[in-house]
Amino acid sequence: MGLSERQKMATGEWYCCFDPELDALRWQAREAVHAHNTMPPAERGNLAPALSALFAEIGESVFIEAPFHCSYGINISLGRRVYMNAGCTILDSATVRIGDGSMLGPGVHIYCAEHHKDAELRGAGVEIARPVTIGRSVWIGGGAILVGGVSVGDGAIIGAGAVVTRDVAAGTTVVGNPARPVRAR
Repeated sequence: MGLSERQKMATGEWYCCFDPELDALRWQAREAVHAHNTMPPAERGNLAPALSALFAEIGESVFIEAPFHCSYGINISLGRRVYMNAGCTILDSATVRIGDGSMLGPGVHIYCAEHHKDAELRGAGVEIARPVTIGRSVWIGGGAILVGGVSVGDGAIIGAGAVVTRDVAAGTTVVGNPARPVRAR
């Protein structure tokens, strides 16, 4: 017997996103996200219980502003004191790890899925998932986008609106589309 679509997704193989098991997991995430986004802040606290239960790992003092969106949630691991400002989206078809003390500005998006380039396969829901890893004490400016397969090193800074398509070395500041290191003046 072959791998399930969920197993293929988890192992970085091409899979069909229209699979019923994956659809059920996305519905579970939608319910948790809805609870987080609609609870009164005093009730929700740093993170709604339903969303907290969904994530793979959560360090202490994590704070996620509403609104927030994720595809599955089960592939997200957050270190201690991670802060996500309003409007962050994590499409976590692969693992997304965010290190201790990292901060995401408003509207930061992380996309793990890559749809097939062949139009017929793409229309059939065939895609592949690539992980995203963000180190410790990383600052990601508002509106930045990180695509699947990238790693951001400890202490790096991603400028507002940057589109990160390649790895970012520790301590480096990148800006632009595509994101490139800032040159010293």
